[in-house]
Amino acid sequence: MAVWSAGLLLYRLTPVPQVFVAHMGGPFWAKKDAGAWSIPKGEFDPDGEGALDAARREFREELGVEPPEVAWAELGTFAYSSGKKVVVFAGDGAGFSASAFAFGTFEMEWPPRSGRAQSFPEVDRAEWMDLDAARDALVKGQRPAIDALEKALAGLSR
Repeated sequence: MAVWSAGLLLYRLTPVPQVFVAHMGGPFWAKKDAGAWSIPKGEFDPDGEGALDAARREFREELGVEPPEVAWAELGTFAYSSGKKVVVFAGDGAGFSASAFAFGTFEMEWPPRSGRAQSFPEVDRAEWMDLDAARDALVKGQRPAIDALEKALAGLSR
């Protein structure tokens, strides 16, 4: 059975098109940059919760702030090589301030096989990036969402 996630991809058009993404937290990602960023997202059960509701909940849980009240458009569902599927919604976040976050946390055994549980932030920073920088920064399975957004934005300007 496929694992499903849903996320919110905020964009703004000035000074150049940019998206709001988050660097994944925890010891595995701590010293990585390229391919270590993500659209704020998380898992959900498509039989029990709507994708947009899940995306809004996950944004709030990961960043500790409410997602902006904007019109959300479904960009599509993007599949990872692992089979995981991510439903991404885009919204104009021109008025969203990228500050004052209270990142959510998770626990894991660290160091490995130590028997000790430690708490780590789900994400350790979040920021606006231009589309090319975001393509390099995002995990591979989410990069097609940037292409879909770019195509959608091009359609708006016609």
